Amino acid sequence: MIRSLSAIAALAMVAALAIAGCGGSSSGSSGSGAYGSGESAASTKAEGSESAAAAAVSAASVGDVGKVLVDSKGLTLYYFEKDKGGKSACYGACASAWPPLTTSGTAHGMSGVDASKLGTTKRSDGAVQVTYAGWPLYTYVADTKPGEDNGTDVKAFGAPWYPLHPNGEKAGD
Repeated sequence: MIRSLSAIAALAMVAALAIAGCGGSSSGSSGSGAYGSGESAASTKAEGSESAAAAAVSAASVGDVGKVLVDSKGLTLYYFEKDKGGKSACYGACASAWPPLTTSGTAHGMSGVDASKLGTTKRSDGAVQVTYAGWPLYTYVADTKPGEDNGTDVKAFGAPWYPLHPNGEKAGD
């Protein structure tokens, strides 16, 4: 029930942003890693970016789902079951509710992460999104502090969302 209310609140916030004409897009370049297509993440360069910020992915214990991937702020990272072939299917309102983890530098695997599973994929909006085990990674707007997993098993934008364990398997259900 609480997850449903969190999802509804997040979707209402996204709808308000969309009505207000707010949206997001970021710039990046092409690239990918072991699970994407194209160049390696190490060869990724920023296009139109003032700084080359590298995304960091690590593992941490989160709620009832156990050890999962988190970003540099400790926020849970999710995958979207609608994504196919290492490509994102989440744009517009979806990307406002589930911001993609993007990078304009090399994605780095930190504590507890298998760096060989890290890669990147070029989004249709030009940004470079970090992937893990072939899945594009996202945060969730309803997660506001480390240790939250309000997006686990949320069905939104056409498919469910789950965090990933460091072995690349889905967490939750």
